[in-house]
Amino acid sequence: MNASPESSRPRLFRIAGHSLPAARPESGLHIVATPIGNLGDVTLRALETLAGADVIACEDTRITRRLLDRYGIETPLVAYHDHNAEQTRPRLLARLAEGAVVAQVSDAGTPLVSDPGYKLVEAALEAGYRVIPVPGASASLAALVAAGLPTDRFFFEGFLPAKSGARRTRISELKTLPSTLVVYESGPRLPESLADLASGLGARPAAVCRELTKTFEEVRRGPLDALAAHYAEAGPPKGEIVLVIGPPLAAESSAADLDAALRTALASLSVKDAAAAVATATGLPRRAVYARALALQAGDE
Repeated sequence: MNASPESSRPRLFRIAGHSLPAARPESGLHIVATPIGNLGDVTLRALETLAGADVIACEDTRITRRLLDRYGIETPLVAYHDHNAEQTRPRLLARLAEGAVVAQVSDAGTPLVSDPGYKLVEAALEAGYRVIPVPGASASLAALVAAGLPTDRFFFEGFLPAKSGARRTRISELKTLPSTLVVYESGPRLPESLADLASGLGARPAAVCRELTKTFEEVRRGPLDALAAHYAEAGPPKGEIVLVIGPPLAAESSAADLDAALRTALASLSVKDAAAAVATATGLPRRAVYARALALQAGDE
């Protein structure tokens, strides 16, 4: 990773056949969001950052190369993923120490969201280097706004455990959260995960969002049990999956569930706001929820 070849290369990107110059960004680590499917989803700022950087750290050079080729960007690539991070991270930090502009991308979407890279950001900050986010596409947010479910409060779970026993345990822990849940899943595991979710959460409204922004984009909506039945019969779908699951239904709220939801909300909200949030999520009378919140707070003090 020498600087000499990079200093002489053209810092350009191309749009609709027109080449545009890219100014060299501020030195530091730039966390750049890339398209989740449709290459047209990339931002102008992302293109200029990638073209102006000294090096791009990416998960799979073949995938990132497709994006760069589309926009005529010639910035050198360095593979940085879970299997080589311990060896590659010091080299990237050394480049930052030289004053280089390092751009970090994932295969798709916003880096660090269920993707490798957190330790590089942590190390860069500890060493005193700037970390600059360049926001853009995110599969979790794209699914959330397309699902037709409450968006005022949501919890991003990422991937559920691969093994059914651990997955069911985690689902039981998520059951009382008074928020919409956003879950990533692979196609092969989707039918069994939906079955476990339906068993643990009941017939909550949900959406299976597949291949977002790609040619075969699909959003299938319905109760969890109906979605589980559909994919049990149809079999595992192809592509990347985001599950969006509605908050607890009023019928699900037992006294124990209510207390658990209130304790979670009280950890970060006032009694009034916690009661309002839980009452909205569960459909229970606000006055009764507020009274229970006061009782819990008094008992915890």
